[in-house]
Amino acid sequence: MDKLTRRLRDDADNIQVVVSDELDRRITASLHAVEPLPERAVRPGPSASFWWASTIAGVAAAAALVAVVNWRAPAPVPVETGQAVDLVAVVPDIDWKVESAMLTSPLQKELDDLQADLKKAEEKVKQDIGF
Repeated sequence: MDKLTRRLRDDADNIQVVVSDELDRRITASLHAVEPLPERAVRPGPSASFWWASTIAGVAAAAALVAVVNWRAPAPVPVETGQAVDLVAVVPDIDWKVESAMLTSPLQKELDDLQADLKKAEEKVKQDIGF
């Protein structure tokens, strides 16, 4: 790694950059042509009535959600003491639309490529040291 670092530093030392007078004048003109943005008027924050309206809307949405969930649920089954309850029969069915993600194929290919690269490197090292 020291050899690579040394070569990179030598290459960087050999880079010479010259800015022409014309480019320097264009940059200076661009910097002087910049004007600050006008300040925008500060809007007042939401009022107390907005806070109350959003709170009431949230409570109404939560109440509607509870009503819909309770409306879909079956009637509670009376349970006597000591009797076993089948929870699957009590909980309403939810129709989930689920698809499994296929993310393992690209990862498996990457793993295979890395293992092949390691194998090649190992063989090259063995050849270099004479095994």
